[in-house]
Amino acid sequence: MNWMEQSISQTTQMLKDLEGLIAIPSVREEAQKNAPFGTECRKALDYMMDLGRREGFEVQDIDGYACVLSYGEGTESIGVLGHLDVVPQGSGWTKEPFALTIKDDILFGRGVADDKGPGMAAFYALKLMKEAQLSLSKKVMLIYGCDEESGMECMDYYVKHAEVPQMGFVPDADFPVIYGEKGGLHIELSGSCDSVIQSLSGGERANIVIEHAQAVLNEWDEEKTALFTFYLKSNQLQGEIKSQGSAVQISIRGRSAHAATPYQGANAALHLLNFIGSAFQDRFAQQTYALLSDWKGSGLHCETEGAYMGFLTLNTGIIHIDRHEASILLDIRYPNDIDADYIESKIKEALFEADYPLMASVKKQVDPLFVDPNSELVTTLMDVYRTYSGDSFHPAKTIGGGTYAKKLANFVAYGPEFPRHPNETAAEIGGVHQPDEGIYLSDLQKAVAIYAEAIYRLAK
Repeated sequence: MNWMEQSISQTTQMLKDLEGLIAIPSVREEAQKNAPFGTECRKALDYMMDLGRREGFEVQDIDGYACVLSYGEGTESIGVLGHLDVVPQGSGWTKEPFALTIKDDILFGRGVADDKGPGMAAFYALKLMKEAQLSLSKKVMLIYGCDEESGMECMDYYVKHAEVPQMGFVPDADFPVIYGEKGGLHIELSGSCDSVIQSLSGGERANIVIEHAQAVLNEWDEEKTALFTFYLKSNQLQGEIKSQGSAVQISIRGRSAHAATPYQGANAALHLLNFIGSAFQDRFAQQTYALLSDWKGSGLHCETEGAYMGFLTLNTGIIHIDRHEASILLDIRYPNDIDADYIESKIKEALFEADYPLMASVKKQVDPLFVDPNSELVTTLMDVYRTYSGDSFHPAKTIGGGTYAKKLANFVAYGPEFPRHPNETAAEIGGVHQPDEGIYLSDLQKAVAIYAEAIYRLAK
């Protein structure tokens, strides 16, 4: 089959279906009946199940946590895992976040790259296969969850209550093939602190670099205004000063990024702490900044460069200080050379040596993923990628991001982002979790073809 030709022929309908899915603001909310992640996530789940019924797939609702669209029969099965939830829209968009905008060869909208666009590409790959009436020896299961961005509770539930495929892939990362993913660790620092800060807040999710943060201070004068202005200019940031009665509120706008790549962002809360610590000689702010400012984790004594997975990364994702009570949530991605117990011990060691007032506790831990890069699964997917992309240079690799692949044995992440020289990438395209999130239409079309061929080879 010429899957690329078939993919292009379906573009108009695929974009129409994707437009409807992007329009649903499926950010996790408070649980409702039959909607464990809120009504908008439920709408997205229902939307995909309706598409599955339209195409004649077998459709299964896993109690609102996930859904399955199946094709074919067999005692063994191949799975493709996608997620329908998205992170909050954030600020700084020049396009409508919850609408599909098409400009030249680029698609824009929250979820168009993470992960509604790739999930739709997998759907159309299976649609093409069904229309071609190809004979398969294994059942193919498209599984869509609704809580990937907030802890993957959906997949935890799925594994306990539904059929688990023997192998498969997750269209929620990069090509060629992601055979390893760093472990994930959420550490909370909490307790009482002595500081000039009356309140400070920033961040919505641990897995996003804090884009905007604000602090309330009782002490302020013209000298501090000059220092703040200088700090903003020196660090190429934007900020504001507002009076609040006898107090002053200062805010900084940084740059959001995925927690797996915190070096691509500018953490607004850490910048606030750095300024307050320097301008007021505030020991708590100085200590916190010193401990958390290095994205490699050197301040917390846990810096590590892995043999396969590269550096440990540290992101300060959420921070709240109110009347000298503080809570800071850290998102740590670590290579498989070390484990969570080692990281926790090193962090506690660093806090003790610094005589830091907050205590560390583990809130969430996910082990690293590692699939043999010489396995049949990885080599098959690599061969398909090379055939359709013409790229024989880039190898299979590991990443810091976490996908559903960690939740099921013998799964890897597979596209849809293609390796591309930076000079060939449009500057206007925002990355995942960023404003103006975008993806090339031609890349999505090619992903449909790659996924169709990959599913066929794994399931035939």
